[in-house]
Amino acid sequence: MSNHHHHASSSRQVLLLSLGLTLVFAVIEALAGWYSGSITLLGDAGHMLTDGLSLGIAAFAATLALRAPSKHHSYGLGRIELLAALLNALFMIAVAVAISTAAVERLINPQPVKGETVTLVAFIGLLINVLVAWLLTRSENNINVRAALLHVLGDLLGSIAALISGVVITATGWNPVDPILSLVIVILILFSSLRLLRDGLHLLLDGVPNNIDLQDVGKALAELDGILEVHDLHIWSLSAERTALSAHLVIDDLSHWEQHLSAARDLVNEQFGIDHCTFQPELHTATAMLMQIEEPYRTE
Repeated sequence: MSNHHHHASSSRQVLLLSLGLTLVFAVIEALAGWYSGSITLLGDAGHMLTDGLSLGIAAFAATLALRAPSKHHSYGLGRIELLAALLNALFMIAVAVAISTAAVERLINPQPVKGETVTLVAFIGLLINVLVAWLLTRSENNINVRAALLHVLGDLLGSIAALISGVVITATGWNPVDPILSLVIVILILFSSLRLLRDGLHLLLDGVPNNIDLQDVGKALAELDGILEVHDLHIWSLSAERTALSAHLVIDDLSHWEQHLSAARDLVNEQFGIDHCTFQPELHTATAMLMQIEEPYRTE
């Protein structure tokens, strides 16, 4: 449990630092976008402000996830991180719609853009987004932080688009490149956001985490000495960083259950990273008399 709290606390600190950097530059970029007339800068500023809110939600969720289990929430509040990831994905979809609407309007009614200002601000934004993305990649396996990283990567792409836009406008004076590049970024944002939304819903519906194969776990358990069969195997996420498992292990001698239980726990923890598991022993003779609803995992 202490290791889980250490990882959650570390994720929270990274999220708070990323939040500060994102919000400060979002204000700067918004002012520069208004001054230069760049829809790409304004869109990216709106994107970053939304990211600031998303990072704030993620940091708040990571704080709640540190709370100990209670009589009302026996598993704790770890799943709040999954909800935060879903909320972040929905925010990103809303931002993509807003940016695309503004870009289409700008294509219909072109306006002059100060390319030099766009280039300078976009370059600074690119450096800041690279720094924030680097900080977040240290906790990428956490879906909550991965959601925040998704936002920052979208910002990074937005900064690249704005940089290209500024260079092209400065060199050629072709203003339509600004809204066109905004639409390209919208497509990338939508693709990643919908994928995150799908993954978050999968975990909230108690789906098996994508990095774990249910059949591999069942077969590995069935290959342990003394385990004749494994059935009623379930694997689900307790939080962004914790996975739970429950299963019935069929054995032929209850006197050896302590050894079997220890071996099973060590196996799922070391091979699959599952630290919260519940195993129920069943005698082979009793199990043989029951009708099996699912195909069990058996010792070969």
